[in-house]
Amino acid sequence: MELVALFVVLLLSLGTGLLVQWWPTRHQPMPTYPQRAPFLGGGLPDTHAWSRYHVRYYPMTLLLIAFEMEMMFMYPWAVVYVEQGMIAMMEMGMFLAILSVGIIYAWREGVFKWQ
Repeated sequence: MELVALFVVLLLSLGTGLLVQWWPTRHQPMPTYPQRAPFLGGGLPDTHAWSRYHVRYYPMTLLLIAFEMEMMFMYPWAVVYVEQGMIAMMEMGMFLAILSVGIIYAWREGVFKWQ
């Protein structure tokens, strides 16, 4: 009995969803290309939307992720520091030392130089 009710609800919801998608497009003509094209100041796009990014953006992205992870770790650490004291201070020191190695490496590779 419950399985039949579940099947009926599933069919009704699927039918309603398909009807809502199909009904508005039934009486409307297909729009022309200028109406469908994305707005780009009247010109056609030079590159495809799925084109790859230049490799020079990846190091800066990795550096941003490193700083974001540092901030995500520091907020809960501030609460734990009140309870544990110097043990939490040493853990944060180790974390910042590891992060500093990554920052020094990025600096040596020239990530901070904007060209």
